[in-house]
Amino acid sequence: VQLQAFGGGLVQAGGSLRLSCKVTGSRNSVAVRRWYRQAPGGQRELVASLSEDGRSEYADSVQGRFTVSRDNAKIYIYLQMESLKPEDTAVYFCNVEDRWMKTYWGQGTQVTVSS
Repeated sequence: VQLQAFGGGLVQAGGSLRLSCKVTGSRNSVAVRRWYRQAPGGQRELVASLSEDGRSEYADSVQGRFTVSRDNAKIYIYLQMESLKPEDTAVYFCNVEDRWMKTYWGQGTQVTVSS
């Protein structure tokens, strides 16, 4: 499985962005789809996850503002981000876990929220 994340950029506080992650390879083996982020000087943290049965979970800091989804063809994973805050500034990574519990990472896309 290979992942390619894109869609990051610079946005003002209160604005919106949608991140995308293209999944190639054995995408039908993917069981869990996730987005992580890592702020400067910080640790990588889980932002959102989406299981194959459609259940989603979010970090408390983004609950109600971010939405994780995928397309029906299972090619793309999306992270719709609303009401962005400066503290959302980070490099965002997509991650998937296959049915054998092996994980794969994308290269990261920078999101910068200005105040």
